Amino acid sequence: MKRLEIEWRHLDIDGNTCERCLETGKALKVAVERLAEECRPGGWEIIFRETALTENEIPESNMILINGTPIEDILPQGRVSESPCQSCCDCIGEDDIFCRTVEYSGRTYEAIPVSLIREAVCAVAGCC
Repeated sequence: MKRLEIEWRHLDIDGNTCERCLETGKALKVAVERLAEECRPGGWEIIFRETALTENEIPESNMILINGTPIEDILPQGRVSESPCQSCCDCIGEDDIFCRTVEYSGRTYEAIPVSLIREAVCAVAGCC
């Protein structure tokens, strides 16, 4: 069986995360469950790993890696960007915190939706 590892890196302050990461996490759980079923007949095993980050690692927060490659590097013309995140400011207790976003097809995503996760997995594994 071939293995596809999906890693989600996100801010974790005493078990809490920002709203963006929370929404990405929800989308990931749905995507991983669906993709595990969809890709199993093609011989793929989907492994999900979650990595909690500290406030010193915010540039890596809300990052999805597929077999070690950031999702924005897999999606054609995808790129990483950032924008102010009040939710992170609230979690950390500081002002002017910027969070990672993904730009793709003319849109900026603060939370990464199921559709982008699926597209990236399909590009890597060809199982969907």
